[in-house]
Amino acid sequence: MQAALYGNPGDVLRSGASEEKGERAKMINIMGAIAIADLVKTTLGPKGMDKILQSMDRSQTVRVTNDGATILKSIHMDNPAAKILIDISKTQDDEVGDGTTSVTVLAGELLRNAEKLLDQSIHPQTIIDGYRLACDAAMAALIAHSQDHRDSPVQFREDLLQIAKTTLSSKILTIEREHFANLCVDAVTRLRGGTNLEMINVIKKLGGTLRDSFLEPGFLLDKKIGVGQPTVLENAKILVANTPMDTDKIKIFGAKVRVDGVGQLAEVEASEKDKMKQKCLKIIKHGVGCFINRQLIYNYPEEIFAQHGIMAIEHADFEGVERLAKALGADVLSTFDETDRVAYGFAARIDEVMIGEGTVIRFSGLRAGEACTIVLRGTSQHLLDEAERSLHDALCVISQTAAKESRTVLGAGCSEMIMAQAVEELARKTPGKKALAMQAFANAVRMIPTIIADNAGLDSNDLITRMTAAHYNGMKTTGLDINNGDVGDVAVMRITESFKVKSSVLAYAAEAAEMILRVDDVLRAVPRQRTQ
Repeated sequence: MQAALYGNPGDVLRSGASEEKGERAKMINIMGAIAIADLVKTTLGPKGMDKILQSMDRSQTVRVTNDGATILKSIHMDNPAAKILIDISKTQDDEVGDGTTSVTVLAGELLRNAEKLLDQSIHPQTIIDGYRLACDAAMAALIAHSQDHRDSPVQFREDLLQIAKTTLSSKILTIEREHFANLCVDAVTRLRGGTNLEMINVIKKLGGTLRDSFLEPGFLLDKKIGVGQPTVLENAKILVANTPMDTDKIKIFGAKVRVDGVGQLAEVEASEKDKMKQKCLKIIKHGVGCFINRQLIYNYPEEIFAQHGIMAIEHADFEGVERLAKALGADVLSTFDETDRVAYGFAARIDEVMIGEGTVIRFSGLRAGEACTIVLRGTSQHLLDEAERSLHDALCVISQTAAKESRTVLGAGCSEMIMAQAVEELARKTPGKKALAMQAFANAVRMIPTIIADNAGLDSNDLITRMTAAHYNGMKTTGLDINNGDVGDVAVMRITESFKVKSSVLAYAAEAAEMILRVDDVLRAVPRQRTQ
């Protein structure tokens, strides 16, 4: 009778919920994480391949990219461990800007090697303890082999250029990486030690080639000046606003208006028109030469501004207005009664310039001297979109290096080999099963240059064994020479990476692997049933 009332005593979960326990839960998590790592690992390195991302909605939009963060943001996974790897790639992208593929691949390789240890009946906590010791040893080796040239401006700029070239070498901009590396370093140098990338505006204009891209001091706004208004202003006082300027519509607080005749309708329209005129006169009383509005400016207010010799710019997109207001040093207003406490923008010159077959508005001589615009040119929209993503990664890494973490390390797999060797040497001195976990950690770190070589179509087994032997023989600057299909001296090849990127990849991947290895139970809750 009691069993009939309460059901099976072992069933504590609601009907429809599921639970995976023990070994099965671990395998589900590890397999999901490895699947995500395998998805993006072919994009790693200077010879990495691209992915086509096609949305399944009505628009069927297509993106061609090899940016790890963009790929992982675009896919939807049911596996919880896969979602953890997607989250760490987003964190890497937000914090540093580059290394999103590396952190995902390294986490996947750490779990792949941990799976082999689990098959040998080694407890997950033992593996985690070994991974922690290995991570500390790898980080110490990375710090010991890092360099800092902040005290030498010439050498430091060279470091920034090399970091930019290394970052862009795995992107679509690799064919013009020398040109874009200089653009990025020049743009970040204008920030004078800041990391506010909002001051670096990027606009995309179809036409020309990637080589035609250039850096413009000041701010370019891809909009047009109103009809009959001044096209050039010197020492302009600027008002930035977000307010409706559409008197052509009848709208009295969103209410419906019922009239008995055309005459009454004309009175309502005249009232609306007069209200708009008063608003324009309030703006004119501020004594500005240029009025920028986020929303549309209809014909009647545009005509009033033209009569008073004021340049009016309409429908500047929201992000553009926010960024422009910061560059100009202005407030974004919605009411215009007060004139005392308003912060107006200033530009030494406002004019129109031609880019390709179109015109943009140029704001020169801004108070925020760090403001600048990178104009990207290209033959297709897909190319421009991918170029912008590549540029974003380079700008983020360079700004972090210039403002915060100025140390650099050697790239081309050299840093990974140094870290792997340090972990292996510590593993030999460590008794117990932890040493097996530390060796597995070293093998996972060494997989990064292995995958880079595989993606270039090279014999990774031969190259990695030669690199390992060189490092054990004291040649600590040996790395991959992808262009010649051989090993070489990375210091001579001048392949430099940011210490911030490498250290973040190592720390985030180790933390993600540890988190997934700790899990021994996966509970899936049933969704709440909708009641009629």
